[in-house]
Amino acid sequence: MKPLEGVKVVDLTTYLAAPTTVRVMGEWGANSIKVEAPKGDPAREQGSVFNMPFTDDENLAFDVSNMDKRFITLNLKTERGLEVMYKLLSQADVFVTNTRTKSLVKLGLDYDTLKEKFPKLIFAQCLGYGEKGPAKDKPGFDATCYMARGGVLGTTVDKGGSPMNPPNGYGDFQVSLALLAGICGALYRREKIGKGDKVTVSLQHAASFMLSVAMISAQYGNQYPKSRKEVVNPFNNCYRSKDGKWVVICCPEYDRDYDKIMTLLDIKDMVGNTKYTNCAQLNAGKLNHEVIDKLDEAISKINRVDLVKMLSDNELPCEAANEPLDVYEDEQVWANNILTKVDYPKGKRMVPTNPIVFASNQEPRLETCKSQGAHTKEIMKEIGYSDAEIKEAIDQGAVSGLKLLKK
Repeated sequence: MKPLEGVKVVDLTTYLAAPTTVRVMGEWGANSIKVEAPKGDPAREQGSVFNMPFTDDENLAFDVSNMDKRFITLNLKTERGLEVMYKLLSQADVFVTNTRTKSLVKLGLDYDTLKEKFPKLIFAQCLGYGEKGPAKDKPGFDATCYMARGGVLGTTVDKGGSPMNPPNGYGDFQVSLALLAGICGALYRREKIGKGDKVTVSLQHAASFMLSVAMISAQYGNQYPKSRKEVVNPFNNCYRSKDGKWVVICCPEYDRDYDKIMTLLDIKDMVGNTKYTNCAQLNAGKLNHEVIDKLDEAISKINRVDLVKMLSDNELPCEAANEPLDVYEDEQVWANNILTKVDYPKGKRMVPTNPIVFASNQEPRLETCKSQGAHTKEIMKEIGYSDAEIKEAIDQGAVSGLKLLKK
C-alpha cells in the first residue's frame, strides 16, 4: 500500500508551489483531480519562459508540478460549475489551493464556507505573504515573496555584488514540501478526532525559516550579506580552482582542521602559525581575509577534481559547485534515483524526484500530464452526472471538455 493510497485530493492551483504539493501526493498514491478555469493554468504555457517546448505531447515545464493528476475544467463563476466543485469536495479528503483568499470568498470556496459544508475536509493553502498584515492580499510569486522579501536574495549575495539570478521556482519547490508536511499532520489529526483543519504556508515565512541561522545571528552582529573574503570560518567558503571552476569547502571545526588543511594544501608558512590557528582570535583580529587569501592562492593551482578528491580522501567535506549538466553526470544521483527519466514521444527527459523516500514506495509513479479538460466527462460521471447533464453543462459553459494548446 502506498503512503496516501485512498486519499482524495481536489487541486485548485496554478504555477509551481501548491501544484507540486499535489504532484507528490499523487506519487504517494493519492487520487488527485486538478480543477482548471476555462483559460487553463497559466503554467501550461510557461515553457516559453524556461526556453522549453510546451505542446500537448511534451510539456515538462507543466508536468514537473502536475504529474499524476486527472484534469477537469470548471467555470466556477457559474452556478453549475460551482455545483460540480462542491460535489467533488464532498467526496474529497483534501482541498489544495494557492488562490488568494479574497478571490476564494467571492467564489464561495474560502475556508469559513467550506468548513461548514464539509467539516472533515483538510483545507490547504499556499500564500504569498501570510493570512494577516497589510500585504495579505498582495499578489506575489517565488521571486518576490520568497527570494526578495523573505530575505534570500539580500542574504546570499556576495557583499557588494549583484543578487544571484536563481532559477524559477527555487523557493516554490521547498514550500511545496512544507505544505505537504502540514497536510499529512492534518490528516493524522483527523484520524484521531474526526475533524478537518486549515493548513497554510506562505512563501515569505518559509524563506525566513530556511534562513534561520542568518536570522538568529544577525541580532548578535553576524550580519549578512558577507563578502567571501570576510566569512567567519575560512574553511566554510567557496574557492575557484585552477580550471576556473568553483568548489565548496565546509569544515565547521576550524581549530581542529587548521593544520591538516594547511598541510594538505602545502601552505608551509601557515602550518602551526598560532596567529591564525584559533577561529575566535582570527575573527577578533579581523584576520579572516589573510587566511582566505592564502587559500585562494593555493587552490588556484589545483584542478577542481583533484582538490575534491584530496580533501574528501582525508575526511574533509568538499564538493564541486555543480551546474545542472554536472548533476546529470553524477553517479550518486542515479544510484539514489534523485533524477529519473520520463518517456516523451521525442525521447526520454530527466526529472527530479521528490526527496522523501519510503522503503515501501521505492519508485513512485510519474505519469506525464494530459491536456486541459481531458478527464472532465470521466470525473463528472464518477460523481453522478448523466451524459445528458454533462452535455447540458458543457453547452452552458459551466464545464469544458478537452482543450488543446495552440500550436
